[in-house]
Amino acid sequence: MKLVGVTGTNGKTTIATILYKLFTRLGYTCGLISTVENRIGTLVVPATHTTPDAVSLNRLLKQMHVEGCSHVFMETSSHALHQHRVTGLQYTGALFSNITHDHLDYHQTFDEYIRVKKSFFDGLPSSAFAISNADDKRGSVMLQNTAARKYFYSLRTMADFKGKILDNSLSGLMMTVNDVEVHFRLIGEFNAYNLLAVYGAAICLGEEKQEVLTALSELSGAEGRFDFMISPKERLMAIVDYAHTPDALINVLAAIKKLRKGVEQVITVVGCGGDRDKTKRPLMAAVACEHSDKAIFTSDNPRTEDPAQIIRDMEEGLAPAYKRKYISIVDRKEAIKTAISLAQPDDIILIAGKGHEKYQEIKGVRNHFDDKEIVKEIFELLDK
Repeated sequence: MKLVGVTGTNGKTTIATILYKLFTRLGYTCGLISTVENRIGTLVVPATHTTPDAVSLNRLLKQMHVEGCSHVFMETSSHALHQHRVTGLQYTGALFSNITHDHLDYHQTFDEYIRVKKSFFDGLPSSAFAISNADDKRGSVMLQNTAARKYFYSLRTMADFKGKILDNSLSGLMMTVNDVEVHFRLIGEFNAYNLLAVYGAAICLGEEKQEVLTALSELSGAEGRFDFMISPKERLMAIVDYAHTPDALINVLAAIKKLRKGVEQVITVVGCGGDRDKTKRPLMAAVACEHSDKAIFTSDNPRTEDPAQIIRDMEEGLAPAYKRKYISIVDRKEAIKTAISLAQPDDIILIAGKGHEKYQEIKGVRNHFDDKEIVKEIFELLDK
């Protein structure tokens, strides 16, 4: 059974999910361990953590082996690495997407966060492959001490797996991959990177180039990652995305900017999780204000914290020019409704932070809450 781990701040879920879908389409029985869900072949096993605890993880891997999985694609989080949940596992390969501001509530410093991520590659055997993002400024650092075979992917420099975006629109990405022109269903530059990582892993796992690209061209991404819905009557687009770090939010808003054809407004609904890294709260708020025409600050998963205080933390230190661009609405459903009511025809509404999640955690209780479900309900009423 070939185990491939995916680590990085953003893109882990999409890369692991597309790898699972790709190898399933290529005829293999595969396992998936991800933030959204775990899969054993076609059987769905609900996910509780990005990477399960060591006992649950080994139980899951054993079940995958018994069910005949030839490949397993697994998100490998910094928490899992630091807590030795994956210690002793034999990886066939590992991928690095990027590293940005996140989890400092746990790791305390950015340097420690980097060190933990890097330890994953430091521990790989010479029989494994390691693939890194050459365009991330720490991409080469991640692999500098690994014994594994090193490969890089890039949109901006020479690399083993080189891509170039030719067109990026609602119909998908047109790009070259090692000089072969391909149309993909996924949207945005960040997904171009994800696709290159997946392509590189497939080649390192011995698959044929043309078969891989043909199959990849037909695949969709992970749930809650740039999921978009359109209200035909009102001519509005709503995008639900898991972006919950400043960098991820910038990436999604940059992708939206490239979809704009004229004077469409971008309205962003965003919050920050409770009991998590507080330093990113004002950064998230600033990104939303800088890259949107209007922003609505709201509740995410407040957990044990007061959601109103989390919003005040987001507002703290915002430049005076931004204060005219946002409003705060604690109730997330009302915030989504308000964003849609403020939108004019052809405007784009981004609802960020929760993506695939079907709950909102308040005072230790997970209440049913689904951003996509709420958007669909409102759009159905508008389109009657």
